[in-house]
Amino acid sequence: MIAPELVEILACPACKGPVEADEARQALVCRSCKLAFPLHAHGGVMLPVLLVEEARPLDLRSEN
Repeated sequence: MIAPELVEILACPACKGPVEADEARQALVCRSCKLAFPLHAHGGVMLPVLLVEEARPLDLRSEN
């Protein structure tokens, strides 16, 4: 997964709010915008793609 130190300094590109790592989704998620930003493996390292155009809608109903 992605390093917690990196997640702490990243922000949602849409609302500038905090993001959190979600291992099950292989993404960084913004709960305010309800968006999931994918993580891609590059040379054995997971890198976030923090582009609104690449984000998926976050379905929070499955978490209840």
